[in-house]
Amino acid sequence: MKKVLTVAAVVEVATGMALLIVPSLVGRLLFGAEFTGVANPAARVTGIALLALGVGCWPGSTALCGMLTYGALATLYLAYLGVIGEWVGPLLWPAVVLHGILTVLLAQACFQSRPPN
Repeated sequence: MKKVLTVAAVVEVATGMALLIVPSLVGRLLFGAEFTGVANPAARVTGIALLALGVGCWPGSTALCGMLTYGALATLYLAYLGVIGEWVGPLLWPAVVLHGILTVLLAQACFQSRPPN
């Protein structure tokens, strides 16, 4: 089972990275059409989620690590979108703040759960 989980983690991380780097190519290969407009940032957030899923499924990792990865990357990417100003809806900055708060709480939980050296 550990090997299957590792393979699944690798596939999810690879797909997530592809969605982050070349979302239009992934759209063309999966759906036969390139992503355009708001589909690109949505695909990148999906890529972040798949990357975090792969981290959480990696042997020796925990769901906490996966959620921390997602929270941190989502916070950074959504803040980036807000700063460049191309895709800014009324809930973008509240989402950035919420993800930021959750990331801090997850980081605290992660560091508290680690055994002392």
